[in-house]
Amino acid sequence: MTVLEVIQRGAEFLTKKGVESPRLQVELLLAHVLKLPRMQLYLNFARDLDASQVATVREMVARRGQREPLQHIVGTAPFCGHEFRVNRHVLVPRPETELLADRAFEFLGRSTASAATVLDFGTGSGCLAIAMAVKFPTAQVHAVDVSPEAIDVAKENASLAKVSVQFHQGDGFTAIPGDLRFDLIVSNPPYIPSAEIASLDPEVRDFDPRLALDGGPDGLEFYRKLAIWARERLRSGGRLMIEFGDGQAPAIESLLLQHKWIVEAIVPDYSQRHRLMIAGLGRE
Repeated sequence: MTVLEVIQRGAEFLTKKGVESPRLQVELLLAHVLKLPRMQLYLNFARDLDASQVATVREMVARRGQREPLQHIVGTAPFCGHEFRVNRHVLVPRPETELLADRAFEFLGRSTASAATVLDFGTGSGCLAIAMAVKFPTAQVHAVDVSPEAIDVAKENASLAKVSVQFHQGDGFTAIPGDLRFDLIVSNPPYIPSAEIASLDPEVRDFDPRLALDGGPDGLEFYRKLAIWARERLRSGGRLMIEFGDGQAPAIESLLLQHKWIVEAIVPDYSQRHRLMIAGLGRE
């Protein structure tokens, strides 16, 4: 079977299964198996695959047809130019979260401190913490997650990236040593209302960990806690940067203002939906 035949047959199968962008999905799986950049497939349409390669691609396409995320199938996901190990224990990094990383980079780049202290609250795969540690090696980067399995994945990713991140496992509001204060706190916390999880796409509903999705009855549980807790842990001049879901900006802004934060910016994502909020400390 040739490269082109594999792509065509796989795309037909995934189309029937309701998978979005079916041809692209097959191309990415095939490129992974052949260890080629995806665009190189177009120069190799007539290339014959051996039996083992065909069997591997078929098995992967079948898994994708069952709506298992492509990132779980290949075992990695890109984020800020790096590949991160992912599995069922961590949220697959989203492109929108790279915008949060970009804002963190801008803030840390302006910092006059030689070694800013940073916290990634709810680190999951560790992508945000590790991206900051890679770009700012003198920063003291901390990361916390309630899931021990997620912390294991994040530690593996930090080891692969050859960076130092101090990981804390437990409830984020109690697992951080009491004497630690931060120049920057970033977080992409769970923000899906509990009742809406059942209606999510199968790739998210059935494969992302519920701990990383469920934000309580209205999706705002962790923002209420962060609005109080982060005030106690942020140094003067520091920033809180948070990601949130569609339509949640007004409620989160109100929460922060109630607790004397100064909301500096509400940042849109690639589809121009409000996605990030940046806040500093106001007066008591």
